[in-house]
Amino acid sequence: MTQITFELRGDFIALDSLLKATGLAESGGRAKTMVSEGMIQVDGQDELRKTCKIRAGQVVSLHGARIRVVTPEEPQETSP
Repeated sequence: MTQITFELRGDFIALDSLLKATGLAESGGRAKTMVSEGMIQVDGQDELRKTCKIRAGQVVSLHGARIRVVTPEEPQETSP
């Protein structure tokens, strides 16, 4: 499984924008489709809101990848 640490530069990022920013979706349209098809989980719960606000401390998961959202002050973890 791919582990991604995303450094948040603000209070939140929209779920579809996060998927695009991390490269897990090649476009905003594809990101919205992935969410609407039920492919995404936020903190272990299915998420169907395309513009759900993702904040530091949350974990976004999809098949084969996991994104941990951190603040710039939080130490970065290294992937094994």
